[in-house]
This record gives sequence, C-alpha cells and structure tokens, in this order.
Amino acid sequence: MTWFMVAVVVVVAAAGLLRWRRPAWYWLTLGVALATVRVLVRYASVMDACGLTVPPSRWRLTLARVANRPVPESRPPRILRLRPSRTGLVLRLKLRPGQDAFDVSAATDRLRHSFGMYGVTSREVRSGVVEVRMTGYDVLKQVQMPAKTDTRPMRVPVALREDGSVHYRDYRTVPHGLTLGATESGKSVYQRNLVAGLAPMDVALVGIDCKQGVELFPLARRFSALADNPGTALELLEALVSHMEEVYQLIRAEQRISVAVPDAEIAADIWDLPDDIRPVPVVVLVDEVAELALFASKEEEKRRDRIITALVRLAQLGRAAGMYLEICGQRFGSELGKGITMLRAQLTGRTAHRVNDETSANMAFGDISPDAVLAAIQIPAETRGIAIAGDSTGGWHRIRAPHTSLRQAVNICNRYADRAPDVPALAPFRPTVTALPSARVPLSKTAPATA
Repeated sequence: MTWFMVAVVVVVAAAGLLRWRRPAWYWLTLGVALATVRVLVRYASVMDACGLTVPPSRWRLTLARVANRPVPESRPPRILRLRPSRTGLVLRLKLRPGQDAFDVSAATDRLRHSFGMYGVTSREVRSGVVEVRMTGYDVLKQVQMPAKTDTRPMRVPVALREDGSVHYRDYRTVPHGLTLGATESGKSVYQRNLVAGLAPMDVALVGIDCKQGVELFPLARRFSALADNPGTALELLEALVSHMEEVYQLIRAEQRISVAVPDAEIAADIWDLPDDIRPVPVVVLVDEVAELALFASKEEEKRRDRIITALVRLAQLGRAAGMYLEICGQRFGSELGKGITMLRAQLTGRTAHRVNDETSANMAFGDISPDAVLAAIQIPAETRGIAIAGDSTGGWHRIRAPHTSLRQAVNICNRYADRAPDVPALAPFRPTVTALPSARVPLSKTAPATA
C-alpha cells in the first residue's frame, strides 16, 4: 500500500509539473482523456444549469400521462460528434426546436467554467447545428503552429486563433487588409510572418517603407519593388495603377465571349485566364500609411492627394487585376485627411494589435462590431503579438502570430530570392542589394579632447 501511494504521488506531481511547464504535452497525454470524460459525464446537468435545455413536447407529456409514467425531463441539444484536437475538444451539437445559435454563444463563458476548460467559442455550421470549440490551455501564450496547414495560392497561415484553429490571410477571399498597432505591439512580427508566407509563392511583393526602409529593405531580395520615401512611393503607386490598366486590357482581350464558350470559361479576372498568359499577382505592403498622408507644404499636399488617390484606385479596382493591398500603421484616423475614410471602406480585412487610442480601434472595427472595438482596447501592453482580427461580416477572433525574428525572415526571403518575378512596370523600382561597408557611420561628432 505504501508503494502504491508513493506511485500515485509521483504521477500526480509529474502531471502537475507537466501541466505547468509544458501544457501542450500535458493535454496530449492526460488532459484530453480527462476532459472528454468530464464533458460526457457532466453534459446533461451543465446544459440544464446553463439554460440550454427545452421542456418536453406536448406529445411526450400526453404519452407519459396516458402510460402513467413520470413527466419526462427537459432535453439538452443532441451531441452529433465529439472530436479531440491537439489544443482542445470540438463538440458539434444539434439544437432542439426553439433553440437558437445565439443561446449557445451567450452561454460560452458559463460552459467554460462548468466543463473546466480554458476557453470556449461557438459558431453556427448550418441551420440547427452549432460547433463548440473548447481549448484545454492557453494556446496564445506560446504559439505553436501545426505542422500541416491548408496552404493554397494566395492563402497564407499567419497566426493562431484563441480556439486553436489557424488564422489564414486569404487574398482571393479578402483582397485588401488594414493592420494597426502601436509601437512594440507585435505588428512588425505579424508583417514578417506575412512576407515569409508569401515568399515561396508565385507573387510579386511590392513594399513602401517610409521609415527609410528599416523594416522592409532587409527582405529586399524577395521584393520586386521597394520605396523608402513618399516621392518614390508616389511614382511606384502610379506605375502600379498603369500596370493594373494593362492587366485589364489583357483580361478584356482574352474574355472569349461567344456562344460556343461555356460560362465558366469566360474571363472576368486574372484567375480565369490560362496559366501561360496569366499575369503574376502583386501584393503591396505599406509599412506606415501615416507617413504617406502627412504634409507640411503645398507641394507635399499635392503629392499626398495623388498618393491617396492611387491607393484608393488600387483598392477599388485592383482585385480583378490580381493586385492586393496590405496597409499597416500605428495610427489610422480621419484626421489624416480626405480620402482616408474612403480608403478604409475598401479594406475588408481588419487586424488591430494594441493601440494607443480608442479612435484607431473604432476606425478598424467601428463599422464591423462594437465587441471587437472593446476587445482591441483591452489588449494589455505586456502581451505583445495579441491582436483582434475581423472582416466586414462582423465576425472577429483573438489571434497571435508566432514569433519570427528579422533574421529568420531574411533567411526565408534570401532562400526564395529567385521566386521574385520581373515585372516590366516595376523594373525601375527593383531594389539593388549591395554589401554594406563594415565601418559604422557615426551619428554625432566626438568633441576633441582638451588639456
């Protein structure tokens, strides 16, 4: 008996240490089995306590009365499937008549406490079927992307959601995006993951980095065009607009509209064109949009208006031509001048890291979901990388990108440097990578020593 007690203590201590130091390992070894038993045993009572049951129907009451049997109990939603995952449990429920998916969504916090899980989220799969995803530990504390992801052309896995699923940046579904974040909020790491995910694909990367190129120029070997000041940015954007018009002329010439051509083969964008003549898609990354919108003189104001106009034209017309915008900034508000709100309306995908003011969160999610605005302004300063991602449908998720250092991103871009396509319209802006001198440039003069 003594040895048995010692073994039990050792196992419990080892499980506690594993849960503390390696929560993912604990979940895969012990946590998933314990959580499954806990959910199945407590399911009926938890649903009843959370108000997710329906009273018996009239015919059941009548049958019980005729048969002189006890009154049947209220029924919870029927479990269609219970599937364990590497981060938690996925529970698919069939709702009873009279229940709504919002009832389950409103009770997720109570379900989290009752089942002893770290987090619970729900979504409606189809009419009458709700999927409840439960996480067994904090998956955003130390992000570990799964080994296999559903990667497709123009679809990049960039972060992990709080429910354990992968967050993708799909440009064919959400063509243009806006990413906001204050200094040291993790916005640059998110951008590096995006570039690293696009590097192996057949896509032309165009960067506009008005911070003298300190963010994007280290990745220059994979970029087809780069600009590090507003003047060059204007020329680059106008070249992109001209390139977009040429692509539309190509699409129009290859539409092949005739009686003999099936409807599915009529070209309306570059993805309907044959592979041998399809232009390469272009992703434009703007690192700090406020630097393009600020001006201090009349000449700079004229340049600013032309830059914003070009961005708006690319956002409005670029999708069918395979041109996608990724606008990043610390601050994004209407005080940046005319055209900013119009540009924001075209940016379907929204991602907000920690911001310094509520106005930026409102610009990101005010027209989507008030709950997303509240979640964005509540991100603490010590949790770098946590962000709120949403789109124009009103749905939003809490995400976190895996930490990717600048050296890792540079190595990936150098590895796929040969994948950078040569676009004739962007040739004047192709970055020239040269070796930097070893001597450091002094930032200030040293005062001569005096006796």
